[in-house]
Amino acid sequence: MKLYAKEIKGFTLIEMLVTLTIISILAAGAIPLAKISIKRQKEIHLQRNLRMIREAIDEYKRLADDKKIDFEEDTFGYPPDLETLVMGVEIKSDEDEEESVKIRKFLRRIPKDPMSPTGEWGLRSYQDEFDSDTWGGENVYDVYSKSEETAINETKYKDW
Repeated sequence: MKLYAKEIKGFTLIEMLVTLTIISILAAGAIPLAKISIKRQKEIHLQRNLRMIREAIDEYKRLADDKKIDFEEDTFGYPPDLETLVMGVEIKSDEDEEESVKIRKFLRRIPKDPMSPTGEWGLRSYQDEFDSDTWGGENVYDVYSKSEETAINETKYKDW
């Protein structure tokens, strides 16, 4: 009677350890790439939101300079707050035309700051110093991120 060793199907312990080691090395390399990818997407979102708000402020200022909207002189033609860009302003029509009141809205909603934990923007008025961290409240001349983090390109988000 001959004894034959049973043929075992499966992996040995060494094969399993080698496989797990290779998988862990690949995962360790992929995690930093995923973090950078997420950060890059948030930066793109931040740039888009900043551009959207700044274009709305510029459009408001252009209409004020063209005397198509009423504004207080101490605001220098800039919106008093971001909510005004959402709520809209009354556009003056020509005297010859007898039309209904036209409301011009500049933003559908105030976009959130993706880098700030609260999602709120830092505001700067025309009368504030360029590097001021507090808003004077007279008008909205510019917006910036309140985040103190550093971007991928080694600049601060608040300086964008």
